[in-house]
Amino acid sequence: MELENFHNKVLPAKDRLYRVAYWMLKDSAEAEDVLQEGMLRLWLYRQKLLLCHNVEAFAIRTVRNLCLDRLKSKAYKNRQSLEGLEYSESGAASPHQQTEAANHNDVLMRLMQTLPEQQQWLLRLREVEELSYEEIEEVTGMQVNAIRVALSRARKTLREQFIKVSSYEKLG
Repeated sequence: MELENFHNKVLPAKDRLYRVAYWMLKDSAEAEDVLQEGMLRLWLYRQKLLLCHNVEAFAIRTVRNLCLDRLKSKAYKNRQSLEGLEYSESGAASPHQQTEAANHNDVLMRLMQTLPEQQQWLLRLREVEELSYEEIEEVTGMQVNAIRVALSRARKTLREQFIKVSSYEKLG
């Protein structure tokens, strides 16, 4: 794979790779480090990328594995903070609607963290990164049917928990 081909196939996925790293590590500096290391690895293995059916899926898997390595390292565990991700809504909604949407988003993010790690990862790839089932299959190594079942169960659990929390807030 030549430089131009690398620029056309790998570099467009850079933002998505950063978002995956940031989501997993919850630290922008760490995510940038992992992204840089991932891009270096992809460059070093650029000849093998010619054999890949989906280069972007391979790149996501590479960054994911680097993040998992980083999370396992003792040094990272000592520096890890407990701060969560902040999400913001934009648009022409009223301040009340924006606050309500932000509260719902916060509740969903907290509820999502109660799901098994695999379901969190699959939801992230499907709903946030908008990967197809086939791309998720390449990233995770799971079969498409298993992905569909896991996503269905995750969505059902989130829906049930969100309804419980929402109905409790209305009563209180």
